[in-house]
Amino acid sequence: MTTTGQLFILSAPSGAGKTTILKTVMEQIKNLAFSISHTTRAPRKGESNGIDYHFVSVDEFTSMRARNVFLEWAEVHGNFYGTSRPAVLEQLAGGQDIILDIDVQGAAIIAADTSVKAVSVFVAPPSLAELEKRLRGRGTDSNETIELRLKNAAKEMAAAGKYDYLVINDDLEDAVTTLLSIVIAERSRGHRLPTGETIILRESK
Repeated sequence: MTTTGQLFILSAPSGAGKTTILKTVMEQIKNLAFSISHTTRAPRKGESNGIDYHFVSVDEFTSMRARNVFLEWAEVHGNFYGTSRPAVLEQLAGGQDIILDIDVQGAAIIAADTSVKAVSVFVAPPSLAELEKRLRGRGTDSNETIELRLKNAAKEMAAAGKYDYLVINDDLEDAVTTLLSIVIAERSRGHRLPTGETIILRESK
């Protein structure tokens, strides 16, 4: 028997450690797939097309949006990001759990979409001061970019109360354990094992 997969949404301000948490969780749990978003931003060092993102032109993104290809889309820091509706729905129908790494704009769009039911998780830093420290420590952004990210972070954190779960990334190991627990709990609520397989109760002989 095939059970419909669960859609998870993961959002966080830039620099909150969401990517590291997600990567670690996916290494430790079975049958959880990452949905690869489309974006118009340029690839960063070490990123690969079709693995980290589907990198597309603005014209191509606009065309896909006009054809209602995206389950959600948003403009973030001057770039467009979108999630393929056909790809996600096909995987969910096949029983695959999917996790989306999207911002609060995209999460709100999916929350209002009756064609899917998602479990939302917001990852937050301990404070904006700590977030600024992390952003500056990366050494990859200009002061102007960091200030913009901090301004956006304050707005994004104000939306955390709309999410089903809140994870504070003060300690990476604790944050990973919490997200793992959320995934397993949601699978149990859907009468599935921690591995994602459907639980079938049998009468004893």
